[in-house]
Amino acid sequence: MVEQITKGIKISVKTKYNGVSYRNNRLYYVFAYFITIENKSLDTVKLTNRYWKIFDSLNKTEIVNGEGVIGQTPILKPNDNYSYSSGCFLESNIGAMKGYYTMQNAENYKDFKVIIPTFQLATPTTSN
Repeated sequence: MVEQITKGIKISVKTKYNGVSYRNNRLYYVFAYFITIENKSLDTVKLTNRYWKIFDSLNKTEIVNGEGVIGQTPILKPNDNYSYSSGCFLESNIGAMKGYYTMQNAENYKDFKVIIPTFQLATPTTSN
């Protein structure tokens, strides 16, 4: 598990290798990631956007961004946490992801970035 705290918001990430899949006659390695967001600050915050850089050791870097996560824009009061899972497909068996969430302070409506720490995506035979 990797963790990072930015401005009182703690991001924890776990990953899981889910095997291979064929799409359009191409082999992909399938990874799941599990994110927990904990509000350790004194402010209520809202997750408004996400930004991801997905690195594939055999492919170009993919950028993914947009509103919220998994169709939601959660609001976290102090000491609240929010968890979700998602996944990605890589052409190689080794990769990594990193990024940030844009959060908004519910009191003053100011936006700020919360870093999602870099985490590795690797099949079990490559992670030893």
